[in-house]
Amino acid sequence: MWGLDQTDPRVAIEAMQAMNASVRNAVFFPAFFLTPVVLGLTAAAMRFSGRKSPAFWFAAAALVYLTSGLFLTLTVHVPMNEALAATPIPKDIETAREIWQGYSERWQFWNQARTIASGIALACAGFGLVRL
Repeated sequence: MWGLDQTDPRVAIEAMQAMNASVRNAVFFPAFFLTPVVLGLTAAAMRFSGRKSPAFWFAAAALVYLTSGLFLTLTVHVPMNEALAATPIPKDIETAREIWQGYSERWQFWNQARTIASGIALACAGFGLVRL
């Protein structure tokens, strides 16, 4: 995003529209949306096998990822991306700059929050593995 912030805002808008359109694919969906399912199933398997400590950490990872990472994606990023996709690229550079700055600043803020949450989920999963 920082690189796009440095370019012509019309190019940044067009590039982000293209990136957002390409994300909907068979690789992204399971990697992103099924992560809390896999973590939850792992937590359940650990619990049923009597491994309470790893189960706790895998469940914590699933909960953090679901309530923070995935929730932010569905409630913030997806609506923003869809709104940007529906925005015609203005010919006027100043209009494009206003659109891009409004989008980029908010998107980056929430992306950083999502990244931190995902990192916490990863740390919880790591603790689960260590406790095995």
